[in-house]
Amino acid sequence: MSMKFGIALPQGTLMELAGITDPMEAYETMTQVALTAEEVGFDSLWLSDAFWAGDPSQNLFECWTTVAALARDTRRARIGQMVTYSGLRQPALLAKMASTVDVMSHGRLTLGIGSGYPGLEAQFQAYGYAFPDIAVRSRQLREAVQVLLAMWTQEEATFEGTYYQIRGAINQPKGVQRPHIPLLIGGNGEQVTLKLVAQYGDACHVFGDPATLVHKFAVLKQHCEEVGRAYSSIRRMSIAICSLADTDEQAQARLPETARAFGGGLIGSPDTIRHILTAFEQSGVQELILRFPNARDLDELRRFGREFIA
Repeated sequence: MSMKFGIALPQGTLMELAGITDPMEAYETMTQVALTAEEVGFDSLWLSDAFWAGDPSQNLFECWTTVAALARDTRRARIGQMVTYSGLRQPALLAKMASTVDVMSHGRLTLGIGSGYPGLEAQFQAYGYAFPDIAVRSRQLREAVQVLLAMWTQEEATFEGTYYQIRGAINQPKGVQRPHIPLLIGGNGEQVTLKLVAQYGDACHVFGDPATLVHKFAVLKQHCEEVGRAYSSIRRMSIAICSLADTDEQAQARLPETARAFGGGLIGSPDTIRHILTAFEQSGVQELILRFPNARDLDELRRFGREFIA
C-alpha cells in the first residue's frame, strides 16, 4: 500500500482528554501521542483550529502555539492544521507565523487553510470575530491565499483586495521550503474551494466515504484541466475516524459517543480496516489522516503502525 498516514492529535476536539483535570498533564498526554505516532511511522501530525470542544469545560489547546511546540518536540513527521480558518488571523501575519514555524521545524510545515463551517459561528462570535455567510468567507479565503503566497515569494509583498491589503510587507525569513511552504486548502465545495485548490493549492483536504471522494477528485481534475494545472501536482488528502481491535464488534464497542456522529471510517479488525483502506486508496487518496478517539491508548497506535505502516 503506497498511501501515507497522518494523525489528528488529541488536543481536545473530540473530548479525547476528558477526565484529565491538570492542563499540564493533558498537554503532555497529547505530546506523547505525537511522539509515539512519529516513532511508529506516521508521516504527519495535525491539529484543529478550534476554541473549545463539545463540553466547554474540557481542555482544548490552541492550534498555532501547539504547532510551534511540536516543531521543536518532534524530528521527522510533517506538522500542519486541518485547517486554519482564514477569518481568525490576518493572512500577512499568518504568513509570518508560518515562516517562523517552518524554520523551527527545519522545513516540515504544511499550512492548511479553509473558510470554516457553519458550526463554528458561535465560537467566532464569542471571541469577537465576524462570521459572514459562506459566499463572503469564500472570497476572503481566496484573498487570504493570495496574500500568503505573496508574503512567501515577494521581497516586499503587495496586495490590494476587498478584504485584505498589504503594501510593501517584508517577511524574513520566508521559511525553509522552496519555492514556498506547501499550502493545503481544505473543503468540499466544488465550484469555489476545489477550483481554488486547482489554482493555488499544493494539497487538498476533502472528506467523505470513498465514493464521495471519487467524485470530488474528478471535479478537482476538471478544474485543473481548465486552469492548465497538472492534477498530479496536488497532494490528495482526506480524514477518517479509526478504531482498531481484534474484532469488528470490539472496535465498535470502543468507539466513544462523541465520535459516532462522524459515521463510517476505519472501524473494525485488521482485515476489515485493510479492506476499507484499499477503497480509500483506489478513490485517489494519497494521504489519509486518522483521528483516533481513543488516542491515549498508545498500544492502539503501535498496533496500527505494525499492521499498516511497517
